[in-house]
Amino acid sequence: MSELSFEQMLEGSLKTIRTGEVVEGTVIDVKEDEIILNIGYKADGIITRNEYSNQSGIDLREVVKEGDKMKAKVLKVNDGEGQVLLTYKRLAMEQSNEHIREAFENHTVLKATVTDVLTGGLSVVVEETKVFIPASLVSDTYEKDLSKYAGQEIEFVISEFNPKKRRIIGDRKQLLVAEKKKLQEELFARIHVGDVVEGTVKNLTDFGAFIDLGGADGLLHISEMSWTRKLRHPSQMVRQGDEVEVVILGVDPEKKRISLGMKQIKPNPWELVGEKYPEGTILEGVIKNITEFGMFIGIEDGIDGLIHVSDISWTKKIRHPNELFKVGDTVQAKVLTVDQESEKFTLGIKQLTEDPWTNVPTAYPVGGLVKGIITNITDFGLFVEVEEGIEGLVHVSELSNKKVKTPAELYKEGEEIQAKIIHVSAEDRRLGLSIKQLKDEEERKKPREYSRSGPEAGQSLGDLLKQKFEESEN
Repeated sequence: MSELSFEQMLEGSLKTIRTGEVVEGTVIDVKEDEIILNIGYKADGIITRNEYSNQSGIDLREVVKEGDKMKAKVLKVNDGEGQVLLTYKRLAMEQSNEHIREAFENHTVLKATVTDVLTGGLSVVVEETKVFIPASLVSDTYEKDLSKYAGQEIEFVISEFNPKKRRIIGDRKQLLVAEKKKLQEELFARIHVGDVVEGTVKNLTDFGAFIDLGGADGLLHISEMSWTRKLRHPSQMVRQGDEVEVVILGVDPEKKRISLGMKQIKPNPWELVGEKYPEGTILEGVIKNITEFGMFIGIEDGIDGLIHVSDISWTKKIRHPNELFKVGDTVQAKVLTVDQESEKFTLGIKQLTEDPWTNVPTAYPVGGLVKGIITNITDFGLFVEVEEGIEGLVHVSELSNKKVKTPAELYKEGEEIQAKIIHVSAEDRRLGLSIKQLKDEEERKKPREYSRSGPEAGQSLGDLLKQKFEESEN
């Protein structure tokens, strides 16, 4: 046997390698863009930055240190400079693909950070393998803007695995649907009618709000939001994202429907109004709104009372409440009626004082005489104010024994007259007056006065009667 040279003995002690083989070595030097490994071969192994990671611009000195143990795959036994070219990322990718294949077959849930938000979905990297999650599989609801997922760690399963075609598809929606189903079953098993629960306002519609109860959405109808406010839109009470407390009004496990109420959290204030404000109670409130037919007075939160225009004054003829009041005025009124079922509350201002017509029959008896000022003249007669707020009517037929075309021929507004009371009704608020009957009475008295005082000089009783007859004819 011939003696072997030192080089031959050294070479014999070193292992042999081939392309595609996986080798393990120790890091003996690290530069910004390459790693040098001692792999127990006559030449050192080199891993360039591009063969270490897909991350561009990475400084290898920040991720690898001298003395670290690493495994890599041989790309070339001789790179032309007597060194072995190795790849770390391709080995990692192969290993990653194997892990993903196992996850695909076993339906294992994976977790990774979103590296890119693309037009059609999200891209994540599992170890060194890219996984694409289409927009339709990102969520169980349609999401137009996926930018919120950038940099976010998400869970998903592999729904399609074809590494040869570089088609590896992730599915996040599947997990969300399964989780929601589980939460939904737990929720329906837990809740009962009458329970008070918390939820988040998910979205609003014209007819109500959908509340996320954690597993299922419940409908809060607009009519169940407030006992007292007449809402035109749910946004007057709640906003998207609000945390709210609601009462379970109905549960239908088969149809997966839950109806909710918000106003039921507190007692219906109308149930207490009748006890709190019995008829006859005098209260104060602020005018919130004025209409042609009356004024709405704020009694307490959500409870308004109506003062009808006819209940403002016993005597004044008010065409519109704004003749006397304005919004914001504080007024005192008496409770007239409380209808809890219809949620109506009526008040009166005039009822705070006695109706002046109550005393009219006593103060102005039939047959008595009264003086007053003409306040209005119409074709059918004169309206005469006998005291503040009390008016009597002299019908055109009670003006004179002569035919009168229009009262304006004989009288004018503001003129004071005297008349006889011929009719009184406090209930109908009517006071009938007559000027004609007063004059007739005065005429009947004149012959008696003549007999007591005698005729004027040169006149006989016959002459006097003749004169009066001629006057009546004219």
